[in-house]
Amino acid sequence: QVQLVESGGGSVQTGQSLRLSCTASGITVGSYCMAWFRQAPGKEREEVARIYVVGGTAYAMSVKGRFNASKDNFKNILYLQLNSLKPEDTAMYYCAAPPTQYCRGDDFAYWGQGTQVTVSS
Repeated sequence: QVQLVESGGGSVQTGQSLRLSCTASGITVGSYCMAWFRQAPGKEREEVARIYVVGGTAYAMSVKGRFNASKDNFKNILYLQLNSLKPEDTAMYYCAAPPTQYCRGDDFAYWGQGTQVTVSS
């Protein structure tokens, strides 16, 4: 059974940083494409970062240059480093994995429960 558990969210001020973690069980993050999403109240869910099986990454334009996704294959954890945070980054952040190891479009079968990030000005 696949389980994804996010942690590391919190309340920070503009310009500060956070590191989110997604601890996986039932899959090996090192051999899976993984993604981070966020959803703010009243807004649609937005994919912010994707990290491919071979390690390449892709980011939403809104976070490019500020966020960095990485994996610790030994600990089986996916990370999202959030730097230079802005109030518009306030959202619930989720990690997700596809039904098989490779990402195919927006087909994500496994989701964590989310961790809240709140950025105040």
